[in-house]
Amino acid sequence: MPVFNGENYLEETLDSILSQTYQDFELIISDNASTDKTQRICQAYATKDDRIHYYRNKINLGASRNFNRVFELSRGKYFRWVSHDDVLAPEFLLRCVNVLDSDSSIVLCYSKAGCINEHSKLVGSYDYIGRFDSQKPNERFGDLISMRYPSWIIIFGLIRSNSLKNTQLFGDYIGVDRNLLAEIGLVGRMYEISDYLFFRREHAQAYTNKGFDNYQEKLDWWVKPKSAARLFFPYWKICLEYFKSVHRIPLKWSERLLCYKQIFKWLLREGWLLMCKDVAINLLAHSRYKKSFGPLYNWLIQKGGID
Repeated sequence: MPVFNGENYLEETLDSILSQTYQDFELIISDNASTDKTQRICQAYATKDDRIHYYRNKINLGASRNFNRVFELSRGKYFRWVSHDDVLAPEFLLRCVNVLDSDSSIVLCYSKAGCINEHSKLVGSYDYIGRFDSQKPNERFGDLISMRYPSWIIIFGLIRSNSLKNTQLFGDYIGVDRNLLAEIGLVGRMYEISDYLFFRREHAQAYTNKGFDNYQEKLDWWVKPKSAARLFFPYWKICLEYFKSVHRIPLKWSERLLCYKQIFKWLLREGWLLMCKDVAINLLAHSRYKKSFGPLYNWLIQKGGID
């Protein structure tokens, strides 16, 4: 659990973890220099349950490094990231462990996910359609890079630690979660449990609802210390990392070529719009270009359904 200022929902999340019917686990908490009651809450729970190991960073490392830190500190055969504000059904871990124990070709197991609000009331669901369980890496990869819903639902599944070690983990750029999930899909199959055992909380302080004003603010959330960069091309970076992932993961040449084909299909379908958006945003950052390129940016938003 990488956490920063999570006092509002932390206790409910910890209670749902400690109530798991599968009890043989360790909970590693990496506190990213929180300034609220997070430290006090975590230490109180660690005192009551020796499966909890609490670490506190002296300074905020940024989200990416803190996500990597909890994995680096882990020792288990399987691993799962958990957000401080989400809730698990009691049988979540047991069901996922049983799937991974029974089929070595599956590297990640997740369940259907419900959406809860700040009062823990169920208000919706996240339903994914994709060939994530396919025997063919290019089919898994192609559907993962085309996925519209937030990748957090699947990436918060239970993952084989040895498989995760073969990936780039979280890099220092915007949208790295999408790249990491796609790379895991290259390593092996993903399996969805058909029951709703994971509940993601929607609230004003969630990353997806923060309402960042610009790319600089988004990057500052992922990376610390604050980046001095002036130009931001996150979708260009995401595209480049897709190619790097296909090159990095051991694949047959025929399968590798099919994965490259999936990237080009993504580029033709929507990637070019997203990359044009990057260019437009950087141009709009300079006041002398706003009048000329404002209509282009608005058209890209409308055409591509992006924000």
